[in-house]
Amino acid sequence: MSADTAGPETLGSLTDEPEHQDPNSQQAKEISGKSPLRIALGRLAKDKIAVVCALVVLFFIVCAVFAGPISHLFGVSLETPLASERVDGLNNNMPKPEMGPPFGPFTWDHPLGVAPQTGNDNLAYWLYGCRTSLLIATVATVVASVVGVVIGLLAGFLGGAVDKILSFFIDMFLTIPFLLAALTLAPILNERFNLYDSYQTIQKFSLVAVLALFGWMGTARLIRGEVLALREREFVQAARVMGMPTSRILFKELLPNLAAPIIISVSLMLPTFVALEAGLAYLGIGVTDGISWGQVILKAATPTYFREYPQFLWAPLLGIVALVLSLNLLGDAIRDALDPKTRR
Repeated sequence: MSADTAGPETLGSLTDEPEHQDPNSQQAKEISGKSPLRIALGRLAKDKIAVVCALVVLFFIVCAVFAGPISHLFGVSLETPLASERVDGLNNNMPKPEMGPPFGPFTWDHPLGVAPQTGNDNLAYWLYGCRTSLLIATVATVVASVVGVVIGLLAGFLGGAVDKILSFFIDMFLTIPFLLAALTLAPILNERFNLYDSYQTIQKFSLVAVLALFGWMGTARLIRGEVLALREREFVQAARVMGMPTSRILFKELLPNLAAPIIISVSLMLPTFVALEAGLAYLGIGVTDGISWGQVILKAATPTYFREYPQFLWAPLLGIVALVLSLNLLGDAIRDALDPKTRR
């Protein structure tokens, strides 16, 4: 019911056509018969910035998913047989890497060089750090989005006391400083559940929990506002008259019409969580017992390393900047494609 009833208006907002456009015009012929999703994808395909950003994001996804095969392809790994084989330990200021510029010649055995003091391969740590960042950010985004969508649906549709209670919790969570809460909760969760599983796994789960716990409120507010407008529409009123259960109205009638705001919310939440994951690891409350871009930045940000061996810092830092910037620009392009009225 919702697709048939809401379809023409959604299509009209997406096409953004003049009110009295000639139905025989070329633009009308191109649009006719296309779903709103195909129209939005067509707009994205014509946006050069969106295409470039999508390719960059795809590159990082491939690096994260196939970190193992790519490392094997380059002949690098996370293991360091003997640090002295790769690092000059006789230097008084800093154990300088002997492989890779600026202290050694470029070699395909270690394309990004090796880490000072430990001799760890920078490319292997970059690839697996990318996997960690995207994995944690993606899982946290999915959890936060599901929680936000469900709470927004219930608050907007049921109204009354339910809306007041849920809105109170939304406002209460918004008033809590995220950094202070993360600094408090993450160590508690790590120690509380560090019983049988490995500490690395517990850290990842606790970080996902902290990010999702304080990341769902924006989605909930957005969905609540959309539902407040949709619940007075004819197809919702007709579903009520027909005696449909509330769960069916929420998830069969309203939810399909909320695809655009949900996609926009996810596309903007994901880069935020990528940056937060690296930032929390840098502060020592994220993934500290595993491989993470934030941990590499923490080690490389010391004055001696940054002054003598700057690429140790630039490799993960540029990776974070490129991924977050591409995700943000792609999210803006998706928002403009789904709602042409927001175009700049």
